[in-house]
Amino acid sequence: MDKSSAAIPTVDLSPFFSEGDGEGQKRVRDMIGRACSEYGFFQIVNHGVPAQLMNQALELSKTFFSQPSEEKLKSSPGSEAPLPAGYSKQPDHSPDKNEYLLMFPPGSTFNVLPTNPPKFREVLEEMFSYFTKTGKIMERILNECLGLPPNFLQEYNHDRSWDFMVALHYFPATDTEDNGISEHEDGNWFTFVLQDEVGGLQVSKDGQWIPTVPAKGTLVVNVCDIIQVLSNNKYKSATHRVVRSRGRSRFSYAFFYNLQGEKWVEPLPQFTTEIGERPRYRGFLYKDYQALRMRNKSHPPSRPEDVIHITHYAIPS
Repeated sequence: MDKSSAAIPTVDLSPFFSEGDGEGQKRVRDMIGRACSEYGFFQIVNHGVPAQLMNQALELSKTFFSQPSEEKLKSSPGSEAPLPAGYSKQPDHSPDKNEYLLMFPPGSTFNVLPTNPPKFREVLEEMFSYFTKTGKIMERILNECLGLPPNFLQEYNHDRSWDFMVALHYFPATDTEDNGISEHEDGNWFTFVLQDEVGGLQVSKDGQWIPTVPAKGTLVVNVCDIIQVLSNNKYKSATHRVVRSRGRSRFSYAFFYNLQGEKWVEPLPQFTTEIGERPRYRGFLYKDYQALRMRNKSHPPSRPEDVIHITHYAIPS
């Protein structure tokens, strides 16, 4: 396990891209299982997303976000999408200081993708397809790490039409504030992050903020709320944030491997009744939780303690 990235584990996925390396695959599963229990965060290399494509995607996003506002606003979201697919900028009163371009899977009628710069649309769609392929491999690994029946997670979460990807531009920090995205946990299944050399992504562990140091060809993986609930807290949904740098913009991509809204979510019996543990959460429809999280954004509570987290569904001990 690579300790160079300030204690965020780095895992080589290459055994899952070659035949017959059962020992290597077991080693990967062991490392990922520990990382999911201890951090909820880890980095992966040799993950199947081509380095040249990732570099091209970052360069084209820099070009897109450097354009005048009127050009970017040509990709403004429509009103029908469940999330604002297209270009958006955080409102001035928001503590989060970024602009972003959000898309659903290629071919989705919700997508409003830009025509400038040339090839950006094609690269975005190719990135999305590669992230999806790597996501299916990661889902299989997590299924094995959790000791679930073969293909259990894949069959439970088979609908890929709700996955989405976001290209982000964080503005340089000012003299008075450096918040890029406030501390939070992701509400989905798991998330991949591709960050440029500026960095700024940090994960909370034992009261400390640990930086995920950027490295060429590396993706960050973070486990999210739904895995935490299904595993009854065996795996943790990592609290993380982005801190902006003085004098430098930050560019990144986040891919959200998601869950269909009508799915019922509750701790699995493998982590409760079958091992004599009480469930830590009451069950809920995923779309209901999504709606609460959206309200956090659209109508931010005046008190931080009123922000809805997955603990909203926690059963008191």
